[in-house]
Amino acid sequence: MLNLPFQPRYLLPPLFLMLFSTIFAAFDLNNLLEFNRNLVEQGEIWRVFTSQFVHANWAHLGLNCSGIFLIWLLHGEYTTPLRYTANICLLALWCGLGVYWFCPSIHIYTGLSALLHGVIIWGTVKDVTLGLKSGYLLFTGVWIKIAFEQFSGPNADIGKLINSTVAIDAHLIGAVGGTLLGIPLAIKYLKNSD
Repeated sequence: MLNLPFQPRYLLPPLFLMLFSTIFAAFDLNNLLEFNRNLVEQGEIWRVFTSQFVHANWAHLGLNCSGIFLIWLLHGEYTTPLRYTANICLLALWCGLGVYWFCPSIHIYTGLSALLHGVIIWGTVKDVTLGLKSGYLLFTGVWIKIAFEQFSGPNADIGKLINSTVAIDAHLIGAVGGTLLGIPLAIKYLKNSD
């Protein structure tokens, strides 16, 4: 039988993340919150952060909510509400700044997918520190997916579904961010292994 993390401390943070994104979609706040390079350069710097929580359309939101749910299934019990919030906020800022600095061809950007790549990578590192061999497999699998996207380009079918180009470079930025967030876990694990 599955032992899912239904305790409120594990369940509420991802539910709030989905709720906030849904509220932003319901009130159509993209014009105010999406990453828009021209507006960021004119001083609307909050967009670097808030762009992670708005979506191109309802299908885009649905895909990202599915990702939140999957990560909760895999790693929901690893975080406290404070750690979850810190990881989400740090990765949102990291991904937004990464898109701004390293992806000059991206003028409009929305969505949680980059951030979620970072969250799942952090979870895989936590898996490894707990002695779960599946952590190595999932870590490698995510990086193979990232490499495949970099060589083959964005998935056209998903692009049609979300009515936008899949920002594969943002996925790479998110995965790097998750790896960096995982370094303290790995260092602690290695110190304890000696």
